Amino acid sequence: MTLWSWSGFFGYLFNPFILGGVFTTIWLTVVSLTAGLILGFVLALMRRSPFRLAKILAKIYIWLFRGTPLLVQLIALYTALPQFGIRFTVIEAALIGLALNEAAYLAEIIRAGIEAVPEGQARAARALGMTERQIMRHIVMPQAFKVIIPPLGNSVNGLLKTTSVTSVISMEELLRRTQVLIQEHFMVLELFAVAAIYYLLLTTLWDFVQNHIEKRFGQATNPRLSITEKR
Repeated sequence: MTLWSWSGFFGYLFNPFILGGVFTTIWLTVVSLTAGLILGFVLALMRRSPFRLAKILAKIYIWLFRGTPLLVQLIALYTALPQFGIRFTVIEAALIGLALNEAAYLAEIIRAGIEAVPEGQARAARALGMTERQIMRHIVMPQAFKVIIPPLGNSVNGLLKTTSVTSVISMEELLRRTQVLIQEHFMVLELFAVAAIYYLLLTTLWDFVQNHIEKRFGQATNPRLSITEKR
């Protein structure tokens, strides 16, 4: 019995069915991350709100979604909610589940970034007559963003791999399509190796993007350094 087939491995390395799963993994990551960032920002503001109810609701949300497995959350969305008349397609359940889960983690990252900015700067801005929205937009967030970028980049890296969990509700991303081919052709090691290579490739490409963003943002916040490097 042959344990490994190089022809099978290379035959599926550029298989259109697998490449379609790679594309699905990418857009699933981008859409759920975008939604998670928006919701996470709202939750971070709620955590810092002077209103007690908003703080409590945000804390409960973060506690619930960080304390339960994403797998359970996806199953609840896709199979439990229909018992109450709420039905989602596979794509809707996958996007909603990933976004809700990611938002809980991003909320804490964003909150930590905001709180890293000295409060004295906000007080000085208020003394100059700036509104809270202007302070957040022009004073706090530009500085908080520098603190947020590294852990946010790690979250993106993790989310690329976490999308594989959606295969449990039959979302046809990379892992699910790999499993389908394994059931058809029984090349377990070869196909899982192909999937692992694509996950590694995606996370490696993102590392390059993240490093570029960090360097670019660092130059933007340090004009003197930028001028020196250009010389």
